[in-house]
Parts: sequence; structure tokens; C-alpha cells
Amino acid sequence: MSLLKRLNDKSEGQAASSSASKSSGVSIGKEGGRSPEHELKTLLRTHLISELRKFDEIDDDKQKEFLNKEAMSFLNQEGERLSFEMKKSFIEDISNELIGYGPITPFLNDPNVSEIMVNGPHDIYVENSGKLIKTQAYFRDHDHVLQVIEKIVSPLGRRIDESSPMVDARLPDGSRVNAIIPPLALNGPTITIRKFPQSRLQIENLINFGTLNENMAQFLDACVKARMNVFISGGTGSGKTTLLNVLSSFIPHDERIVTIEDAAELQLSQDHVISLETRPPNIEGTGAITIRDLVRNSLRMRPDRIVIGEVRSAEALDMLQAMNTGHDGSLATGHANSPRDMLSRLETMVLMAGMDLPVRAIREQVSGAIDIIIQQTRLKDGSRKITHISEITGMEGDTITLQDLFVFKQTDTSPDGKIVGKFVSTGIRPNCADKLIDYGIDVPSHWFEEEWS
Repeated sequence: MSLLKRLNDKSEGQAASSSASKSSGVSIGKEGGRSPEHELKTLLRTHLISELRKFDEIDDDKQKEFLNKEAMSFLNQEGERLSFEMKKSFIEDISNELIGYGPITPFLNDPNVSEIMVNGPHDIYVENSGKLIKTQAYFRDHDHVLQVIEKIVSPLGRRIDESSPMVDARLPDGSRVNAIIPPLALNGPTITIRKFPQSRLQIENLINFGTLNENMAQFLDACVKARMNVFISGGTGSGKTTLLNVLSSFIPHDERIVTIEDAAELQLSQDHVISLETRPPNIEGTGAITIRDLVRNSLRMRPDRIVIGEVRSAEALDMLQAMNTGHDGSLATGHANSPRDMLSRLETMVLMAGMDLPVRAIREQVSGAIDIIIQQTRLKDGSRKITHISEITGMEGDTITLQDLFVFKQTDTSPDGKIVGKFVSTGIRPNCADKLIDYGIDVPSHWFEEEWS
């Protein structure tokens, strides 16, 4: 008699939940007990771990091949009443558990999924084509979610426990991970994963996606090559980091680039790149290295360009000072809903440095440091577009003056909810045009021809 048959007899004929064959997780019987399928899956997992321990080293491809072969052999003997489809489901679940990240592994491998949200063990959502969808996948319990979090953060030397219940990390492919656990997360351990494309996106990809048009792309290319300081503004999930990656690709290959991030995500194609990453405090609460510390240190590293993943606090002061003292061509991102709001946020972040600076002095620093602000927006249909490219032109009294060069003009909404519109020039020739020409860059007049209808 097979193991599964014995387990079925032991459970007195209790029917298994149909979800066991479709989802990763626990199948619960009518009276709350573990189903025979779950017991078999547990024994299969134990068997495979035991077999894997016989190998000192085995690469990922051979490991997956070995697991599939060994698991099928085990199930043919012990799970003879299982259908072929259920055996395949068992093997996939166990493979995801042992060499992947549990039930979220298929979503990590799905190129159409851009974000994964685990709201406790039984609620997993994904963002697919800009829309949030609740999936049928689930974890066994809270401990299962914690195991996956540990698997993500441990290789990075980071930790998560009751004394440090929040962590930022990244996956090997560069995807950004945030995890928060009880007692702060009342729903249970929570994971948010922002995925990034496996291949580096180029400006042509963004044009094809409708993020900007060709004139805007050529203008931004010219701005980066002419060593203008560019700040990307936008909301959460608007595509700021993706745009920063693309703009960074315009930096010449003979320049030394220093990138500074909380969790290293940028994928620059240049050879001469030094990537710096913050460090959280240790178990005693000391030893933290912040973005501000790294910005200060980068100034001693002879950078040609400084690229800051996100400015959100007191490091804004050090960034502005660097931009104002010869470190031209810097790139950075920050959270705001418009270019004007970004200026206000920068003022607030400078004040967070604890320096008692007058507001006018801060605004003069901002107007002297930043040349171009790019506003990236995630629209209600899920599409991501550059809605403004604005130039800082100086000060009028106590006010920083901005002028829009390119904007996205919405004209309609299609029956299926898609935003219809076009990118237009405001007809203003930027003040920086002379600087572009000084760098030997052609500035054709058609870039700035007014297109308002």
C-alpha cells in the first residue's frame, strides 16, 4: 500500500481541498487537519533535502534537474494514486520552495508582472500591465513567509526580527524588496517586491512604450552629455528608477561614475562604475551608514558623475552642495507630484539636515544646482509617462522660476479606459540651449516648435 493510500486511510477518507493541486500552500481538511496531500508533500520535501545534502556543490540548472528527477521517482512509488498533473504540481511547489522563493516564484519569473505584494500568508497580489490582481497562490503560514524573507535578506548580510522588524533588500536580478513583520505588520509578515526588466531598457524602449517622444528623448540625451544636473520627480511606482537607468546610459564611457542607493538597483552599462549601498544599524543599533554619509564620501572618490538612487532626507543638502561645487552632470530622483512640488520637497529635505538656513539661501542653492526637472507620472490606466520636462531658470525675488519645455497633453479616454494624448513642446527655447551648443551638440529648432492645437 502506498504512503498516500495509508495517509488517506488514516484521515478516514477526508477529501482533500482542490486548491492543493493548483496553488502553493497548505491544503486544510474540513476539520482543520492537514490533508494527505500536504503530508505527502512534507515527506517529499524532507526526502529531497536529505538527497541534496549528499552533494557538496551543485549548480542551479543541475540542481533543478536533479530535484525534478528525484521527486518524480519518489512520487511514482509513494503517490501512485496522484494524477500526472498533481505530481507535476507537487514537484513545481517543492522546487519553488527549495531553490526559489516559495509560491511567489512563478510571479518573479513572469515578465508581465512588475510588482508582487504579499499581505500575510493568504493574500498575494501582483501588478500585471499596470493593474492590481489578487492571485490564487498562498503561503502555508506566517513562518513560511518568514522563511522566504530570511532567504532574501541573509545573503546580503541583513536581518529581520522583532528588534529590527523592517528591512530593504534586493534579489540577485536587482529587484527591490521591502519586508515588514509583526508586531508592526498586523496582517502578518508582508513583502513588497518591485521587479525590474531582466534586460536593460534603452531609450527606444521608452519611446515605444509611450513614455516620451523622440524629440524629448534627444533633448534629454543632449542634457546628460552636456553635464547638466537632472532631477527626476515622480510618485511611487511611476518609473523613476527605470528612467534614471536609461538616462545614465547616456553618460560617456570614459567618465568615472559613483552610484549611491539604499538597495543597489541601477544597472549601468559603463565600465567605470562604483556602486555604493547604505548599511542598516547592527543588532546594538549602531554602525548605520546613510545615503548622506555615502554622498559625502563620494566627493572624495574623484567622481565625474554622481548618481543618487533616491533623495529623501538630509542628503539633499550635500547633493546640492556637490552640484554647486563642480560636480556637474549629477542625476537623482525624488518623490513629488509635480516639478513645483519637488522644489518644495527639496527645501524641506534640506531643513532636515538640521542647518538653520534661511529659506532664500536654500532656494538659491536649488536654483543654482539643478538645471532640469523631469516629472514621471503613473496615470490612472497604469501607463507611465513623462508629463513635464521643466527647466529651472533662476530666481525672481524669493521664488524659483520654472518653465515647462515639454508636457503631456491628455486629449481623451478610450472606451477601455486608456489615456489618449500627445507629447507637445511649449514653444519655449530653453536657456540651456547655449550650453548644449558649447558642448558641440546640435540644437534643432524643431525640438521646441509649439504644437498646441
